[in-house]
Amino acid sequence: MHRPSPEVHPGTTADAAPSGPPLGRFHGVNGRRLALHRSGTGTGGPSVVILPGAGLVGLDFLNIQQGAAELTTSVLYDRAGTGWSEDVELPRTPTDVTDELRNLLRAAGVPAPYLLAGHSLGAMYARRYAQRFPDEVAGLLLLDPGHEDMLSYLPQQVAEMNDRMQPDLEQLPELTDEQIRSARGQYAQLYAAWPDPLREALIEHHLTTWRTGIRETLNFEDEVYDELRNGGPLPDVPLTVLTTTGSNPYWAHFMSDDLQREAHDGVRALHAALAGSVPRGEHRVIDGASHQYAHVTHPDAVLRALRDLLDATDSRA
Repeated sequence: MHRPSPEVHPGTTADAAPSGPPLGRFHGVNGRRLALHRSGTGTGGPSVVILPGAGLVGLDFLNIQQGAAELTTSVLYDRAGTGWSEDVELPRTPTDVTDELRNLLRAAGVPAPYLLAGHSLGAMYARRYAQRFPDEVAGLLLLDPGHEDMLSYLPQQVAEMNDRMQPDLEQLPELTDEQIRSARGQYAQLYAAWPDPLREALIEHHLTTWRTGIRETLNFEDEVYDELRNGGPLPDVPLTVLTTTGSNPYWAHFMSDDLQREAHDGVRALHAALAGSVPRGEHRVIDGASHQYAHVTHPDAVLRALRDLLDATDSRA
């Protein structure tokens, strides 16, 4: 239910082989080149690692990474098959993704423990990492996370229309030049605070590789959900779940305003339950923020949550 909207991520071509990341550098992991950017004070606190949602890449979170870097070591990266990392067949299992991330952090010399900051699909990968490697995780920040129990919290009518709401890659039309120009302008406004070369690279990437975001979610309701459901409990670490309340343009194609409000209420209840599943969990709401871009439009709320989690972690020096 948290899949990216085709209207938000326009483009016409499949992913191309990476020519080099606009920020950071490549690291070799399992025979692939993976893009990672690291900066920060490295003062002994947990390293913040950002896991983007489907349809987004590490560079989308540059503002959050830079803010976190004022406090501790901070990392953004691209999963294989996304961003500027090497191509791989999608979708992938959470086990594959978390094994890759663990090996990448080691190859890049990013010290554990980690405060994993995951958005949407990235939040599910962050949870899976914490399930599998609890001793390496100092805290979790989950921004509008997807969840294996999502449908049970939504109105029955929404659950019944779930299949119809999933985009079909084969049926998505090519976009007109006018649509691409419009999207370019929207992205330019959204990322106005990004440095010029990085903003232009990010816009071009989104205009040409948007189908990646849909491919990554094709195994949501079998492999991803099954691994999380059967993966065991989360470790006893500080956890903050952030819920957005802004309108969802994609939902509007299928739901009335009243049904959207009920769906948002269900998501909010699910996130509160997730926060309540651990002793040090906290649930916060970011009013008016959209699911896809809360970190861009409401960065202060995200950075405040990160700061509070860093203060709460036992390993904070």
